[in-house]
Amino acid sequence: MDFVIFIAAMSALIYGADFIIKESERIALHFNISHFVIGATLVAFGTSLPEMAASMMASAQGKSDMAVANVVGSVIFNITLVLGVVFFISKKMVPNRDLFSLDSAWVIIPLVLFFIMVQDGEIGRIDGMLYLLLMVSYLIFLFKNAREDLEGDIDEELIKEKFKWGKTILLLAIGFILTIGGANFVVESGTNIARTFGVSEWLIGLFLIALGTSLPELVVSIVAIKKGNAEMSIGNIIGSNVANFSMVLGSASLLSPLTIDLIATKFDMLIMVAASIALVFILANKLYNKAGAIFLLIILALFIQNSVL
Repeated sequence: MDFVIFIAAMSALIYGADFIIKESERIALHFNISHFVIGATLVAFGTSLPEMAASMMASAQGKSDMAVANVVGSVIFNITLVLGVVFFISKKMVPNRDLFSLDSAWVIIPLVLFFIMVQDGEIGRIDGMLYLLLMVSYLIFLFKNAREDLEGDIDEELIKEKFKWGKTILLLAIGFILTIGGANFVVESGTNIARTFGVSEWLIGLFLIALGTSLPELVVSIVAIKKGNAEMSIGNIIGSNVANFSMVLGSASLLSPLTIDLIATKFDMLIMVAASIALVFILANKLYNKAGAIFLLIILALFIQNSVL
């Protein structure tokens, strides 16, 4: 029964995020904001809502391992799986934005802060507040030059649609209800599954929940690349990872300090670092192709082999 509940709850998370993503994009495009900024903010935050809801619920229930593992696993899957698939299926990606010079720092900064914060074995409430401030600084950075690459970047068909605040607010509300409600059952059923098979809550959060909550990023990024919006797909992942560290861990740690065993989880932490460095390397060399994809998918294969098999 727990498996059925888990699948149903995960579906609610994904469908809820889908409502939020679509309506957030509608709002952003209505106000003529570039595709990268849409991907890095509204779409990224929308696709990060499952992680946020799941980690906050786990934190509230005193399951620190599951809350932190969800974020660590999501960051790894976002980079290796999502971007790996996107780069592999993409015929040609030529972003207008200089992603390395403008955005690579936002791949590294949240990661560095994470390791500084966990040296005492936990992410406390003060750490959480600092992370939320980092989220604010990221938003200021993005919107400071939000229209710099706007020309030719607007979805004209969507702009032509009659914008209705009532409908948008209703669908956003439905999305939030599905996302938060689904998160509660995902954590509860995931914990029961872990106990049944003697699997640790860390592994359940790292794979079962993290992979499931990364599905919105995967779907949105594939759809974006199919529509020729390379910047939105990459912006979605960079923004999602910033949100995972700052918004997800920040909010979860405000509810309850999150304890972390760095020794027991050192391999997973190493993979997270390796994936982040690989992303910066790809941005620097513009490897938005099958070569970059294979590079990322090898890291994913090593992660799965050493953590599960």
